[in-house]
Amino acid sequence: MAADGEQLGIKALPEALTIATDTGLDLVEVAPDADPPVCRIMDFGKFKYEQDQRRKESRKKASNVVVKEMKFRPKISGGDYDTKMRHVGRFLKEGSKVKVTIMFRGREQAHPELGLRILNRIADEVDEFAAVDQSPKQDGRNMTMVLHPLKKQKRRSPAPAAPAPPASDTGVG
Repeated sequence: MAADGEQLGIKALPEALTIATDTGLDLVEVAPDADPPVCRIMDFGKFKYEQDQRRKESRKKASNVVVKEMKFRPKISGGDYDTKMRHVGRFLKEGSKVKVTIMFRGREQAHPELGLRILNRIADEVDEFAAVDQSPKQDGRNMTMVLHPLKKQKRRSPAPAAPAPPASDTGVG
């Protein structure tokens, strides 16, 4: 095949190389398994450069999924829970997946329902901007659940505040 895509037909190798060198281009074997093998006259350096550019562009468009992990305990206090939930919310809003782990120690392992209760509470609290990717499951001493962020929605402008009711003169005062 010529550089412009025109079919040149079946040529001997020396003749094909002569045609390529006369045009100042390279003879590249495109389909070596075909019978006869298919070659193309092209600027191979330019072809490799364009191929690399396409590969770089596709890498830019690909999103890297990061999985962050937040560990809880079955007897977590309210303040610690709130702090960890703020972190979970921030991770999800940044676009990362979050693996929530409940760690059981000693006698806590006999009560997996405590961990399940916490994981269900977490799922309920983040359901407006995240969904459960992997439902809670017991894995030895740990119980895990994976959350993934929902697609980012356009933020609506806040509704205008209702006008304050007029102050009434009751004469009290």
